[in-house]
Amino acid sequence: MANTGNTTTATDADVTDYIEGLEPDRRREEAQVLLALYERVTGEPAKMWGPSMIGFGEYHYTYDSGRSGTAMRSGFAPRKGKHSIYLMCGDLDQASAARFEARLAKLGKHKMEKSCLYVNRLDQIDMAVLEEIIADNIAEMNRLYPPK
Repeated sequence: MANTGNTTTATDADVTDYIEGLEPDRRREEAQVLLALYERVTGEPAKMWGPSMIGFGEYHYTYDSGRSGTAMRSGFAPRKGKHSIYLMCGDLDQASAARFEARLAKLGKHKMEKSCLYVNRLDQIDMAVLEEIIADNIAEMNRLYPPK
């Protein structure tokens, strides 16, 4: 399968070095919390995707158009203004979509756009709800793209 344009790919950059270089201190500390959460929920080691995204697991896709590639199953990017939490599974069945919406309603302060959940500060959200959202997303990804 040819990768026909995926610009975000896995790198050999060290995740720990990346997180240690984050500023300010709060952003670095919150990235460490998210790193531990993702490692626990996914059971996967962290890997850098592009210069600033931390991903867990991977999957291979091919669209009807023929475009194909490899992407992380789930992950996050500790941005300066907010954390971007990548929820890669966008095709939820009705029951899963309703559960997702109910959890978002309980999460706390956030913004959701397509497959990105934006959170300004971790102390503004319910971390147990975030863990449920990530675990559900991984389960959906595993259903749609079974791990090899």
